[in-house]
Amino acid sequence: MKQRFTSADLGIHAILLLTAAMMILPFYNVFIQSFATPAAVARQPLYLIPTVIDFSSYELIFKGREVWDALGVSLFVTLAGTAVNMITTVFGAYALTKKRMPGNRIFVGLVIFQMLFHGGIVPTYLAMKDYHLLNNVFAMILPVMVNTYYLIIMMSYFRNVPEALEEAGRIDGANDIQILMRIILPISLPTIAAISLFYAVDRWNEWWHAMIYIQDVTKQPLQLYLRQMLSDVSQMMSADLAADFTVAANVFTNGIKMAMVVVTVIPIMLVYPWLQRYFTSGVMIGAVKE
Repeated sequence: MKQRFTSADLGIHAILLLTAAMMILPFYNVFIQSFATPAAVARQPLYLIPTVIDFSSYELIFKGREVWDALGVSLFVTLAGTAVNMITTVFGAYALTKKRMPGNRIFVGLVIFQMLFHGGIVPTYLAMKDYHLLNNVFAMILPVMVNTYYLIIMMSYFRNVPEALEEAGRIDGANDIQILMRIILPISLPTIAAISLFYAVDRWNEWWHAMIYIQDVTKQPLQLYLRQMLSDVSQMMSADLAADFTVAANVFTNGIKMAMVVVTVIPIMLVYPWLQRYFTSGVMIGAVKE
């Protein structure tokens, strides 16, 4: 029997389309303004229909060496940081789900405690100084090795893994590490992919720790470079680039900012489709109890 399309369905579809448009429109506006000129935007204050395509903003951004240094730092922090995050989270979550581990409840309590309370910026800064991590890219990786929320999600998944699988591995002579690597991880790909994506976005968007601990411009990530450019474009330019920016009347200041946003967002948007098939099922972990 063919399902009838009711007025309620029409209303639901209209609301969903309106919601999607509200989410897509800001990024669309950012994207087209990155190719705009001051004259084009002046003629159309609500710039929704592109009338020109100008690459001056992107040429100006990538002409300076600073943006390439910042991009390289962000890529390193994202790749290395995500790897460190996942190794620590997976091994920590698996260990904390083992009730036979001595002090299991104490460690779980400490994890929850540090989720609720923080040592403070000044003590953390002094600790980072003692560890010789000032002006070091690892200052953006080591202090955030584990996200407690993601650790708890991974623990929730490991607790739902049938114990029969681990018992079968032990009968075959496997130890805990072998069980984790050969049995648990292969069936945990959806959760691992989802949490990896969360961690990668966190590391790619890193700027707070860099602002506090890193003064060397060549070691600052792209996000901090973007933040400083948004506050004052001219100060982030090199001497030659600032001169070009001054004499080039057709360069759209706001277009430079929009171009930086596009450059920052595109890498994560390219990664997401490869993890989408795992992401949908991974985010449901812990949402349904059987």
